[in-house]
Amino acid sequence: MRILYFSQYFPPEVGATQTRAHEMSLYLAEQGHRVTVITEVPNHPSGIIPPHYRGHLSERRKENGVDVLRLWVWASPKKSFRSRMLFYMSYMGMASLAGSLIRGKYDLVYATSPPLFVGAAGLAAAVAKGIPFVFEVRDLWPESAVALGELNNSRAIWAADKLERLLYSRARRIVTVTRGIEARLRERGIPLGKLAFIPNGANTQLFKRDEYGATRVQTELGLEGKFIVLYAGIHGIAQGLETLLETAHLLQAHLDIQFLFIGEGPRKASLVAQKEAMGIRNASFLPEVPSTSMPAYLSAANCAIVPLRDEPVFRGALPSKMFEAWACACPVILSVSGEAVNVLQQAGGGISVSPESPGELTQAIETMKANLTATARMGRDGQAFV
Repeated sequence: MRILYFSQYFPPEVGATQTRAHEMSLYLAEQGHRVTVITEVPNHPSGIIPPHYRGHLSERRKENGVDVLRLWVWASPKKSFRSRMLFYMSYMGMASLAGSLIRGKYDLVYATSPPLFVGAAGLAAAVAKGIPFVFEVRDLWPESAVALGELNNSRAIWAADKLERLLYSRARRIVTVTRGIEARLRERGIPLGKLAFIPNGANTQLFKRDEYGATRVQTELGLEGKFIVLYAGIHGIAQGLETLLETAHLLQAHLDIQFLFIGEGPRKASLVAQKEAMGIRNASFLPEVPSTSMPAYLSAANCAIVPLRDEPVFRGALPSKMFEAWACACPVILSVSGEAVNVLQQAGGGISVSPESPGELTQAIETMKANLTATARMGRDGQAFV
């Protein structure tokens, strides 16, 4: 088949969305399908477009057998409701136009959301070309945006709800990444036969134990002999990383425990400021690193923390970073409620704590540090599960 794949985020950007879209498109291409990805010029989450991509409306080239079309978007390092809407809407407009006018015959449109507006662009292209529309739902938007306070304008919520319902009704199939999302959509009246479950996972050819890389990372960062607690991912609202800083503060007396934050995002500046204001000495912030470098950091860590805020909408979440840590035999402290807890218990790959609970996080880290043999076994069990 010839597939038009819409994803606003795509490598070289780093993140769960980018990784899933990249792996899915590569897999489809390896199966003999012709895949064209319509995405944005790299800028997320910093909001800064690299010089190479400036001054052009589009760039198209082959990457590992996938045809990638990158489009200009309105990007800004200042994150506000207005700037986010301009960002999303500019992609929707550009992608709708590009997808509708792109030359050649295509058999299917596959669009991944959120942002919800990616679905709108995909539907516009599907209608223009008269081909089926498949809609992937990785998060229930606008429900999650309302829960996090990112969307509180009543008219915007009404419009987003209408768009969401339109996309569900017009999609030939709806792909869900968790059973929780699947159940929520069934509650909304979507028949089971219209739903397809394709969960998150990890590329075990890329994410695997790297002892040499682990030693190099520990030496470069001066963390030899330390118990390293790692968070790697976007520094956003949903993650509630303030809880991790509070945990680091509670553990300051343990001089051999070091927290390591890797990534970028809209909350990073305030988190660094909070660290300085609280006088936290056992936490370090590093810039975003490419996914090819992450196995070394995950292998260097004694445990990885996977957090989300304590919101009902996240009880159906299944974070991909949990699987990537396990693939590198790194045990997980899961600070998420709901479906992810069941998977962690099934894997035996770590410890589950309540979301946004510094006290429970502190206890879990102390437990892992006190029994390194059991902690390493959790990592190996997680690796076997993945």
